[in-house]
Amino acid sequence: QVQLVESGGGLVQAGGSLRLSCAASGRTFSKYIMGWFRQAPGKERELVASMWNDGITHYADSVKGRFAISRDNAKNTVYLQMNSLKPEDTAVYYCAVDPLGGTGYDYWGQGTQVTVSS
Repeated sequence: QVQLVESGGGLVQAGGSLRLSCAASGRTFSKYIMGWFRQAPGKERELVASMWNDGITHYADSVKGRFAISRDNAKNTVYLQMNSLKPEDTAVYYCAVDPLGGTGYDYWGQGTQVTVSS
């Protein structure tokens, strides 16, 4: 089992920044993908950013150039740095792990609310 705990959400004005953290514990995997998702009210959940175990990253077009995913292996923590936030970034943000690197995200955190005011 893997436990994921997000933190760092909150209320911020448009143009501001937040950094989300996702602390992982439990099993370890040699090949995996860490992902940050978000879900806004009335909308489907979307993948915002992901990072493979080898460091390769991917971003949704809507956040490219504004968000950055990173990790601290010593702390078993993945981060999502969010800059130049927009009201449309308002959502609950979740971190998740695909433990086999391509078979699906099996483990999820509880989510953290990000609200961007205009």
